[in-house]
Amino acid sequence: MAETLQINSSAALDEQYILLIKQIKSLLNKNDHLITNLANLAAALKQTFSKISWVGFYLFDGEKLYLGPFQGKIACTEIKIGSGVCGTAAQKRETIIVYDVDKFPGHIACDVESKSEIVVPIFKNDKLFGVLDLDSTEYGTFNETDKKFLEELTDYLSKEII
Repeated sequence: MAETLQINSSAALDEQYILLIKQIKSLLNKNDHLITNLANLAAALKQTFSKISWVGFYLFDGEKLYLGPFQGKIACTEIKIGSGVCGTAAQKRETIIVYDVDKFPGHIACDVESKSEIVVPIFKNDKLFGVLDLDSTEYGTFNETDKKFLEELTDYLSKEII
């Protein structure tokens, strides 16, 4: 079955997220395979926001983060907890917004064109599941509005889908 996504790129950022989240709740299905749901969520984010150059999941295997479903250029396959933005967000258990990745200590440059990033850790029953990682080729792309709605999306994902 083909899915369509309604996008209003001229709307305010929060309105774009509200529209996306409403559709995500219809698109994702707990009965579908987890990889299917993660892949569709990554695709929906990339399709909705032109500012995103890369979006995807790094999943926790008990020791490290490994590359999961994503949209964008090829990516690093493993990230140690505490390394780079993804590993640091996982270790600190908090969302990290990086306005300039070159100024983030220990940034892992999977894509040299990436300039800014936001990483949201995902938990299931208070245990690390993984992280949602978004990159942009522009500086200062992500803000508190992105943080608020991406955390809402990952909260929905952890409570209703994972």
